[in-house]
Amino acid sequence: MKALPAVLAVAAAVLALRRFRSVRDDLAAVPAELRSPLLPLLTRDTTARSLKATRLAARVTIPPGHGVTLAKRQVQGRLVLVLTPPNRGTAAVLYIHGGGMVVGSPHSEVRGSAALARGLGVLVASPDYRLAPEHPYPAALDDCMATLYWMRDNADELGIDADRIGVTGSSAGGGLAAAVAQRAHDEGIRLVAQALAYPMLDDRTVLRDDHNGRGRFLWTPESNRFGWTAYLGRPPQTTAAPEYAAPARRESLSDLAPAWIGVGDLDLFYDESVDYATRLRAAGVPCELVTVPGMYHGADGLAAKVPAMQEFRSSLADHLRRHL
Repeated sequence: MKALPAVLAVAAAVLALRRFRSVRDDLAAVPAELRSPLLPLLTRDTTARSLKATRLAARVTIPPGHGVTLAKRQVQGRLVLVLTPPNRGTAAVLYIHGGGMVVGSPHSEVRGSAALARGLGVLVASPDYRLAPEHPYPAALDDCMATLYWMRDNADELGIDADRIGVTGSSAGGGLAAAVAQRAHDEGIRLVAQALAYPMLDDRTVLRDDHNGRGRFLWTPESNRFGWTAYLGRPPQTTAAPEYAAPARRESLSDLAPAWIGVGDLDLFYDESVDYATRLRAAGVPCELVTVPGMYHGADGLAAKVPAMQEFRSSLADHLRRHL
C-alpha cells in the first residue's frame, strides 16, 4: 500500500511526458509567456468517457472573492447564480459559462463572473443550463433565455433596469450568448451589448479537414465534433441546423446588439469568429474584433496573469462598460 502513491506519481509523470512529446512541435507556435506547464496535460479530446470526471470537477463552488455577494436562485427548475458587487448601478449582465455544450457550470466560472460584476459594478446572473448529450438543443438556449426573461420580469426586485442588460460568454458560452442575442432580437427584447470570447458559433467547422494547425490546445477538432454532435443530437451537416443552434448560419444579422468578439489565432474557432465579426459589420452592427497572435483556446484562463491575456479580458469588459 505504501508503494501506491509512488506508482501513481510515476504513472502521472509518464503520462505527462507522453503528452508533452505529442504537442512539443505545436508548442513552438505558442509565445513563451503562454506556455503553461499544464497545457500538455489539459490537451486531450473531450469524449463521452471523460464527461463524468470533468463534470464533477466543474461543480466545485469557488468563492466569488472580495466584496461580491453570491446568491442562488431557481428559474424554471434550474439554478441561477446571482453575483452582486457593492456600490453597483442598475445595469446587469447575463453571463453564460463555457464547456463545449457538454461540460462546465456557473460554479466553475464564478471568479470570472464575479470579476466582471466587481469591475463593471453590475449584477451578474449565470444560469446552470442543461448539458448535452442528455439534453440536446434547444435545452441550453431555452435555459439561458429563461434567465434573461426572469431578469427582466424581476427587474424591480433585483434592482436593475430591464433595458440595460448585456450578454457575454466564452467558448460554448460565447456561442450561446450570440444565440441569445439573435433570439432576444427576434422576440422583441433589446440587449445593449453582446461580448463573445472565442465563441462556438458554427457546426460546419467540424466538417473541415484542414484547420491550418489550429485547435491543438484545450479544445481540439475531435472535441468539437463530439460537442456539436451531442448538442445537435446528430452529426453536423452541410445543409442546415436548427434555428439559433449554430449562430453563424443565420443569414440576416441586422439590428443585433453591438458586439465584441475576441479570439486567438491558434484557436480552432478563429475562422468562424473572424467571419462572424465581418458579417456583423457588413450588416451594420457595430462590432469590435480582437485577435491575439499565439493565443490558444482558453489561454486567458490558463495564463490569466500574462499582460496580453489581461488586456484581452479588459477589452471585453470595456465593451460592456461602454454600452451598459
